[in-house]
Amino acid sequence: MKKYFKIYLLILLVIANVLIFSLAHERSQHELTVAFLDVGQGDAIFIETPSGRQMLIDGGLPGGAVLRELGKVMPFYDRSIDVILATHADQDHIGGLNDVLNRYSVNLFVRTMTTSTSAVFESLLATAEKKKIKQEIITAPENVDFGDGSHFDILFPDEDTSGWETNESSIVGKMIYGDSSFLLTGDSPILIEKYLVEKYGPVLKSDVLKAGHHGSKYSSSELYVETVSPAYSVISAGLNNSYGHPTQEVLDILAKYKSKIAETLGKGSVIFKSNGQTIILLKNASGSATALDGEVF
Repeated sequence: MKKYFKIYLLILLVIANVLIFSLAHERSQHELTVAFLDVGQGDAIFIETPSGRQMLIDGGLPGGAVLRELGKVMPFYDRSIDVILATHADQDHIGGLNDVLNRYSVNLFVRTMTTSTSAVFESLLATAEKKKIKQEIITAPENVDFGDGSHFDILFPDEDTSGWETNESSIVGKMIYGDSSFLLTGDSPILIEKYLVEKYGPVLKSDVLKAGHHGSKYSSSELYVETVSPAYSVISAGLNNSYGHPTQEVLDILAKYKSKIAETLGKGSVIFKSNGQTIILLKNASGSATALDGEVF
């Protein structure tokens, strides 16, 4: 009898957990979620729109970190992602995407014209072709419209980048929902930042900036940060990485323009939620009230 009681109790606990997770996920459907995943020395950004559409921008290095972190921000039963976007072909941005394509059903794979002869890039393209995933090369002023008031506007590249250095060809885009905006920059160097400021000026203004190139001194110039004027800047980098990211130079620039810093560096994913008017920063993936940073902006 005790044996059956334990089995029944276990079943009830599983059902209760599924219901709680489902209810929490249902509530989150009225918000935009932008999660900067803690994937070590690399980039991976998971976005879920108010209607439940999902986009993953980059996938970090190979090794499974992106799958682990996706499992924390997606329901365990969810095995589909609408859009995968690779900002550029460097391994620390696309290395984990092959695992994602093999684990999840993906509708659209977006990238730039710049290619690479690396094994990881060629393997990624081969997997996309094998699974018959629609591929699209995207340039400004195109956008990804999710049909629920949220959209990802491409700001760069705005020309053919075939043969360009990979970082310089990074996709730069602005995720917008209502009054909330997130500027996502890949590894764009200062040269491209200067071009963006000259072309767009105040259009770059955003609530949250993904600091370029993991906080490297070759990105996040003073002119760029001043123009974007972000309330928060996110630095995605690995703990004790060999590059010294983020550099003190970048931290000083962000401090000068009063941009608060949220960083992964082994501390967990940085997650923002927006109702289209205000943004809440979460400390971790739990999404519980106790996880609130305490600031709504």
